[in-house]
Amino acid sequence: MKPPQHIDEIDRKILSILQEDGSISHNDLAGQVGASSASCWRRVKALEAAGILAGSVRLLDPQKIDRGVNVLCNIRMRSHAPDARKAFEDFVDSRPEIVECFSMSGEWDYLLRIVVSDVADYNLFLMHTLLAQATVAGAASHFALSMTKYTTALPV
Repeated sequence: MKPPQHIDEIDRKILSILQEDGSISHNDLAGQVGASSASCWRRVKALEAAGILAGSVRLLDPQKIDRGVNVLCNIRMRSHAPDARKAFEDFVDSRPEIVECFSMSGEWDYLLRIVVSDVADYNLFLMHTLLAQATVAGAASHFALSMTKYTTALPV
C-alpha cells in the first residue's frame, strides 16, 4: 500500500474526526472539515486505499459486558526460535481475552493485555491456558486498579 503523496490539513482533520466518530456521515464530515461531500468522500477513499484508514468498529464498555478487569501480563518464552514465536503468536490470536500483545525488548519477551471478569477468571486462564502453552516459560501478572486514560485515537 502506497501512502498518499501528501497528507494535508483537511486529511488530518478527517482522520482526527473519524477516530472520534467512525459513523459520521460524509455530509457532516465534509461540513466539519470545510470541504464538499464529494471531495470528502474521495479523500476518505484515498486514505483507505493507502491503508491509513482501516476498518470501522464500535467500542464496548468493558464493565457492562463483564470484562472490567485488565491484567498486564509479561511473558518469558522457553525458546526464541521462529517456530516457537509463531506458535505463541498463533495462540495469542486465538484467545479473545487477550486484546493486545506486544513483542518487547528487555527482560520479558511479550506484554499482553488481558481482559477478564474477575481475579478467579484470570486465575483459570493463567493456570489452565496460558501457562499450559509449551512455548511459555513464565509469566508475571499486574492487575490494573483503575484506568486513567484509554484512547484508540492516534495524534495526527
